Amino acid sequence: MYFYSKLEITLCAAMPLTPKENNIPLSKFESMLKTDSIYFFDSVEFEEIIHYYIDIGKGALAKKAIKLGLKQHPNSIIIKLLQAELLIFDGLFEEASFLLKEIQAIEPTNSEVYVQQASINSKNGNHHKAIALLQTALECTDDEIDVLSLIGMEYLFLDNFEAARLSFEKCLEIDYEDYSSLYNIVYCFDMEKKHAEAIVYLTKYIDTNPYCEIAWHQLGRQYFIQEKYEEALQAFDYAVVIDEYFVGAYLEKAKTLEQLKKYKEAIENYKITIALEDPTSFAFLRIGECYEKLNKSTLAILFFKKALHEDPLLDKGWFMLANLHLKKNNLRKALYCIKKTIEIDEQNSLYWRKYAEINIKLNFYEEAVKAFQQCLVLDDLELDVWIGLSDALCLLEEYEEALVNLIEAATIFNNFSEINYRISGLYFKFENVNKGANYLEKALEEDYEYHIILKELFPNVYTLKTVQDIIKNFK
Repeated sequence: MYFYSKLEITLCAAMPLTPKENNIPLSKFESMLKTDSIYFFDSVEFEEIIHYYIDIGKGALAKKAIKLGLKQHPNSIIIKLLQAELLIFDGLFEEASFLLKEIQAIEPTNSEVYVQQASINSKNGNHHKAIALLQTALECTDDEIDVLSLIGMEYLFLDNFEAARLSFEKCLEIDYEDYSSLYNIVYCFDMEKKHAEAIVYLTKYIDTNPYCEIAWHQLGRQYFIQEKYEEALQAFDYAVVIDEYFVGAYLEKAKTLEQLKKYKEAIENYKITIALEDPTSFAFLRIGECYEKLNKSTLAILFFKKALHEDPLLDKGWFMLANLHLKKNNLRKALYCIKKTIEIDEQNSLYWRKYAEINIKLNFYEEAVKAFQQCLVLDDLELDVWIGLSDALCLLEEYEEALVNLIEAATIFNNFSEINYRISGLYFKFENVNKGANYLEKALEEDYEYHIILKELFPNVYTLKTVQDIIKNFK
């Protein structure tokens, strides 16, 4: 979550930008700068000029306006406060603090002084001190919402989500259409994992403000997190009825429809988002997955490719495309796509697993071994990886290495038939009958039916009389 500085909050709340050509004081001020003439402006005009330059990011001109403004109005508290804000924005905290103390001595009940002092403390990591200063500002201000919002932000810096939430709730009590506070309240509930409480709060809020699409959208999100998809869908429906251009609500609605396995309707909603805004790789990807689940592989491939056209570095897009080509047995295309996936993110063991699977189907066993080994390097120590590695080594007739690998796996996965059958087969292959028989008996005890794996991996071992006798006697 991004936290705004006090200056940035001031900028966001500033008056709408006035076009230069229609702003007489501004044109007059710029003419003065060009001609070195001296014109008089009242303090309010200087304030507007300074705000304008700050809003368009021209700090140097804002400072010039402040300097000239203070020459003409040396006692203007408003201009001095703007100067302090710019000093804070530039990181000149000592100068700003000195100036604020001067202002405080003149106007000890000016809430903006305490707000800016709080900003300095906040930037220095003194959030408790910042909160205390903001509490003082709250006693002096007529604009309680801004100060309460800043207090909430400070509590967020301290990860005190309950106190932050209570502060934002007070903002909504003053102005029930303060939607930034509503978002922050829900954020606090999310961070506390209090989704049921969030639902109760949002439901009460909607009773007060039933046509708030943001509240319906957030309510739907909470239901979605709790896997109450029907309730979530209803909430998102209300959101888009209230605002038919609410892209976020259509996206969430589409995701919910996917969970309900209503893939055609999900596609329709994803397509609405594309019509309302510029196409996104996310929407194309989700449409592709929906078509894949509807067994429309041609359309799925089309939309996966559209996703990749929007974002060629979308590793998940390449991965989904690789999966689809693998299902269709287009192994060369699948291999190309999974290689692209790994080029983008070589730290994802899931991608290396898929790379191994495709290479085994192509009989590229050495590449499969490298892939499984890379999974182990990435701390993917699941049983499937060890088994896959040993099987690939056996296909390469690297039996000794396969045995070493399996014995290491056995130290992690104790008494697993998948491992013990393979160890047994390898020991019999090395004519170590005692160890082979021992591991075979252990494996039969763990899962008798799985002994068919010996026939698949070690057909010569499986037909040995000793092996057949052990299997028959055990049964």
